[in-house]
Amino acid sequence: MAKLEGDLDPLWQDLDWAIGQMLIMGWDGTQVTPQIRHLIEDHHLGSILLTAKNLKSAHQTAKLVQELQTIAHQAGHPQPLLVALDQENGGVNSLFDEDYICQFPSSMGQAAGGSPDLAYNVAKATATEVSAVGVNLILGPVLDVLTNARYQPLGVRATGDDPQEVSQYGIAAMNGYKAAGVATCGKHFPSYGNLDFLGSNLDVPIITQTLEELSLSALVPYRNAIATGNLDAMFVGGCGITNPSMNVNHACLSDQVVDDLLRNELGFQGVAISECLEMEALRTEVGVKTGTVMAVEAGCDLVLLCRAYDIQLEAISGLKLGVENELLTRERVYTSLRRVLRMKASCTNWTKALNPPGISLLSQIHPSHLSLSMKAYEDSITVMRDHEKLLPLNESMHQEEELLLLTPLVKPLPASAMTKTLESKGKVKSSASVHDEWAHSSRDRGAIMSGEGVFRELGRSLARARHGKLLHTSYTANGVRPVHENLIHRASTIIIVTADANRNLYQTGFTKHVSMMCSMLKASGQKKSLVVVAVSSPYDFAMDKTIGTYICTFDFTEMAMYALVRALFGEFTPRGTLPGTLRKSRKVLKSRQHWLVEPYDRDRDGKGMRDLLQSLARASAPNHSYLSTTNPDAFELFNPNIEESHFVVRNSSTQALYGFCATYFTKGSGIIGALFVDPAKRNLSIGRSLHRRAIRNLVQRRGIKKVQLGMCLPGVYLGIPVDNEFTSLRNWFASCGWDLQSPGGTSKRLSNMYIPDLNTWSSAAPPEGLLQNIQRAGISFDLVHGLEQSGESVLSHVATHSSPEVYELYRLALQESKTCGVVRAKSSVGEALLGTVIIACPGSPLATLNPALVGAGQVQIGGIVAPVVPSTQQAGLVLQGLALMGVRQNKAHKAGRSVVSWVGEEFVEALVGMEFLGLQAFEEVGNSPEGFQGAE
Repeated sequence: MAKLEGDLDPLWQDLDWAIGQMLIMGWDGTQVTPQIRHLIEDHHLGSILLTAKNLKSAHQTAKLVQELQTIAHQAGHPQPLLVALDQENGGVNSLFDEDYICQFPSSMGQAAGGSPDLAYNVAKATATEVSAVGVNLILGPVLDVLTNARYQPLGVRATGDDPQEVSQYGIAAMNGYKAAGVATCGKHFPSYGNLDFLGSNLDVPIITQTLEELSLSALVPYRNAIATGNLDAMFVGGCGITNPSMNVNHACLSDQVVDDLLRNELGFQGVAISECLEMEALRTEVGVKTGTVMAVEAGCDLVLLCRAYDIQLEAISGLKLGVENELLTRERVYTSLRRVLRMKASCTNWTKALNPPGISLLSQIHPSHLSLSMKAYEDSITVMRDHEKLLPLNESMHQEEELLLLTPLVKPLPASAMTKTLESKGKVKSSASVHDEWAHSSRDRGAIMSGEGVFRELGRSLARARHGKLLHTSYTANGVRPVHENLIHRASTIIIVTADANRNLYQTGFTKHVSMMCSMLKASGQKKSLVVVAVSSPYDFAMDKTIGTYICTFDFTEMAMYALVRALFGEFTPRGTLPGTLRKSRKVLKSRQHWLVEPYDRDRDGKGMRDLLQSLARASAPNHSYLSTTNPDAFELFNPNIEESHFVVRNSSTQALYGFCATYFTKGSGIIGALFVDPAKRNLSIGRSLHRRAIRNLVQRRGIKKVQLGMCLPGVYLGIPVDNEFTSLRNWFASCGWDLQSPGGTSKRLSNMYIPDLNTWSSAAPPEGLLQNIQRAGISFDLVHGLEQSGESVLSHVATHSSPEVYELYRLALQESKTCGVVRAKSSVGEALLGTVIIACPGSPLATLNPALVGAGQVQIGGIVAPVVPSTQQAGLVLQGLALMGVRQNKAHKAGRSVVSWVGEEFVEALVGMEFLGLQAFEEVGNSPEGFQGAE
């Protein structure tokens, strides 16, 4: 039997006591139940999670916690209970009492205020209040980075999409909690900021980013918070992880996540808390008994079970069986016990636990906290656009004009007067806890939803400001109804409220419809002003400049709506800014230095360009080493069908180039084919200055229909490089105005792939039966050179199924008949073309324009370029056949290596089956030019 070290009380020799300290549990109800008493007294439960279901008021909460601690004390617990609470502010507060507990903005709302000091003060105030009622552990701060900000349900609970900004505000909040004497818990490790939801009740959301991508973005705030030494605990999520190096169903059950990543790599020594193991997916997949053991084996110290008593007993039984079956050693149990006891010692003691100050303290601090709340909300209100100068409304509206308020159907926030009123009348059940959001599929999906109800007080406040001249109704997924049309005709100004429109698309459609109506009515001479207010995610219409006046509040609590009304009517000037990359993009336009951008001159800039390319090659990821063989001539096409303009930022004294941007225009497409900056000169706005000039040059072109990042002719950059800087590059382009996520933008993943040694590759290498399958499908192939009749059929096929620049690439290949050709795949039925691909001999002119085709050393490279295969059931087979013909041609021309360039994501797997390997990957992006109108 393992002996206890001197730092542990002999009581812990009884493993039942030790196991009780490794569990954190909750229950439903506002009073101590026999079940929760039994868990504390007989199973030595050491930690409690309180949710909105347990709490009616500050006074009741203090009494409840005091009773729980008294039960533990009388039962012989050596240390008080940990009492944990979600009190993130914004829409996620478990404790609400409008007389004693102050409401503050959400994490993103606080970041919009632009002051980490204010975030610290808010966190300290929040922790002081919950500490007064006996809470000693706040489940916060939220350290998630919103990698895919528009579509993530975490929304405004997170600070934003910039890892450093999330770190800054997360650490400020953490320090504020600690200053109030409360323990802290970062969440939701490794990240809830970019989850894919699979749809089924039994599925869990998954992370698909690689560890390298996570390390560069999502893990940054966790790493920084851990480094401060002030983070007491870490909440480990229940999401899955699927990437090439990790296949995990539930992060909190994986030693790869908890022990390896969190503890060994990031150096976390505190308490790891699991996601609630009552998750439907986990219960169905492994069962709670086994899951509890797995969580501890993985490295978790506290296992969370939210509310179901029978499941909680099952978990306790599971831990005891785990020790009996020697799956868990005593040493492992004592390791977690020490961590938990160390955290308890830092945030509580029996004197404090048994005597919470409660209302006596809260009544003293409430006035100052209320002032802080009002300031925080005023600072958070963000006017992103007001093109028509509609604000304040009291200056743009006449007194006799009517104002129309249109609000969506939303669920009341748990921390709101409306929810408490409905609960007291028995009209709605207590709101589910934060952990119930997706963990419990059995949650009440029919919760009350009332747009007019939730926003009734907003309507009343607007009516008071307008002396009764207000119309208010809600809207639904049924769209614009006759009642809406009648009210719109009556009102001179319309305010539309949206709440996470990107995930409730009916709101987007309704708003667009009303916007179009207002435009048509204005065109007929009527006054119709439109104001859109996003009361949750600021991304609803952040990039849609057709919405001329756009305001963000970041939550729709009573305090937020009160600040909104005051902002609308000019009682203060809103100064908030959108956090993360959106804030950075606005700052760039306002404050960053502008570099002189000049047209590229090949005679003047040729040497500087070669030096710049070499500097770039040395600093780039290994899979972009081809830049070392890139020649400045690669960017100049001299093609009569493509207009090109290239720009540089240069030192006129030394002739050194600091940055270069290549732009092209053909048949309505304006393309940035390359944009790069000397690695030693980055973060100085050189890239932004080049980008600004390039966009201005492109959007002014007559007939422009599309702007695009990435190009196959030249093929230096097919898009944004997908490498270890991919996330930061995407964020950078987003901050420059590119829409990389919403339906307003299009993107596709393109790859270069290769067979490294053709001497060891044979036609036996492709998937078994490939040739027979091609024959059975009636597919034949031929090789075309030149622009005669067959060449015209190729160009017709490419023009139909691909883009203008690909068409010009094929035209060039057909003209270079000595070194290039095109393989056609034809159907036996009518000889219809099924697909085409360019074949380039080693050393062909195409190699100048696509450096991936340039060999290093003695290796000769054959090219298989720009396959154009329409989407059909046979598309994969057609592509494999074209690739096989291409490899045979390459071998016939003595190439030692084959490179296939510009491969769509849908064909990568087919080529992997032929033993092609990945070389480089890119993301080509297309946007409407309207998104860049007015670019400086």
